[in-house]
Amino acid sequence: MSQDSTIPRVIVVTGPSGAGRTTAINALEDFGVEAIDNIPISLIPRLLQAPIAPGGIALGVDVRNRDFGVPALLDLIAALRTREDISVELLFLDCGKDALIRRFSETRRRHPLSPDTTPEDGIAREIALLEPVRAAADSLIDTTATSPHDLRAEIAHRFTRPSEARLTVSLLSFSYKRGLPQGADMIFDCRFLRNPHWDESLRSLTGLSGDVRAYIAEDARLAPFLRQITELLEFLLPAHREEGKAHITVGIGCTGGQHRSVAVTESVAAALAETGWQVSTEHRELERRGLLPGDEQFAHGGKDGRRL
Repeated sequence: MSQDSTIPRVIVVTGPSGAGRTTAINALEDFGVEAIDNIPISLIPRLLQAPIAPGGIALGVDVRNRDFGVPALLDLIAALRTREDISVELLFLDCGKDALIRRFSETRRRHPLSPDTTPEDGIAREIALLEPVRAAADSLIDTTATSPHDLRAEIAHRFTRPSEARLTVSLLSFSYKRGLPQGADMIFDCRFLRNPHWDESLRSLTGLSGDVRAYIAEDARLAPFLRQITELLEFLLPAHREEGKAHITVGIGCTGGQHRSVAVTESVAAALAETGWQVSTEHRELERRGLLPGDEQFAHGGKDGRRL
């Protein structure tokens, strides 16, 4: 992002539902940008009257906003661009119709523009509605064939200044039944650990549950396994950073992707965060099956960070 680094930046993030706007907002926040999602357009001018943090601010806007309108959004962008005290960029997350349909089908979510009909209707309406915004965008990222991890890397490439560059680590739990995750730099297999699936009281729970994690911890092999993974990553990550890499993806798999891989992923993420690494976790199978309790992605901010 080429701009005067002394001028606070305002990044307005939008795009069709399911194109990755939330992932982009989370990534920007991980890279030091203040992030506010789903903010009403009418409140943005008042918000930007206050001083902006040095890292800038990212504002997520989409059709779910109660006062959303294409003319209102374009008028807002035009007005903000007349200000000399901020630098404004409109980021549009684009995605093909077929990919959006597949994503809504996999997550079984209702589309905000067609809550009572099929997602296809809402997707087609939203794509047509947002075409003028897409045409006005300063930056466009097509996520049709892009994984969340690749999107984070692209966000880092476009919106991180050289002085802010740092290596981010994405830990992804997955199921071997559904294949290896694309784009992973390293893979660890934890199918040898004690499996909560065979305990009827734990079968419906996930690796985010304390009971499940306690069950797995009874396996004497867990502690040395976690220690060796963490030590290996702590050895490798500085070398990757020195080579100029901005992003590393580590896959951790088990049979179903629900218990052991989730628990191990969370434990490794916490250990890396304690030593100062910027880490995020994603649980592929839990997201696909709707088993996550809240946000689909967690960020571990390291010594000076936070967990979302």
